[in-house]
Parts: sequence; structure tokens; C-alpha cells
Amino acid sequence: MWTTATASSAKAAAAEGPDHAPSGNFQANAAWLALAALAFNLMRACGTLADTFHARATCATIREHLINVPARLSHSSRRLTLHLPERWPWQDAFDTLLHVVHVPPPTA
Repeated sequence: MWTTATASSAKAAAAEGPDHAPSGNFQANAAWLALAALAFNLMRACGTLADTFHARATCATIREHLINVPARLSHSSRRLTLHLPERWPWQDAFDTLLHVVHVPPPTA
């Protein structure tokens, strides 16, 4: 469901697009615009799946809270481990998004 805030942010993002087109080539700009729209839609979907606060948040807030994660990645015995900060305020939203998007495989 589109709210007024979501519609206005989508219009603002679309309005910025042609001014920041990366090339003088029409096909390259069309591909860039399609990828920008895809990234916008994926970011809004991630915010919606995370929690109700991020469902109404702007793309900059979603990027700051859920995508630019202050984490450390380590590997041991062919396994990757993501170490998140202990008192990170958006841990619950990140965990919800992670579990919705990446459901662990069933155990045998």
C-alpha cells in the first residue's frame, strides 16, 4: 500500500534520476535508470520485511540502519560468521529481515 510519504519519496528519487544520468548514451542511461528503480524497490521491500518503522522510513534511513551494517566478517573452518555489535539498536529489524530473506535449510 502506497502512503503519501512513500509516493513522494519515489517521485523525488525519479525526479533526481535524469539530472544525474551517468552517460550521454540513451541506452546506458536507460539501463542505469532501470537499475536505480530496481535498487529502490529492493530497498523498500527490505524495509517492509524488516519491521513497521523501516516500512515507513526513507531509503537513506534503510541504507543507514540495515545495509551499512557495522559488522565484522570472520571465517573459520569454511564457515563465515557475521559479528554484529552488542548493543546495536537495529539488531531485531536486521535479524527479522535476515530470517525472512534467508531461511536456513531444513535439518535432516
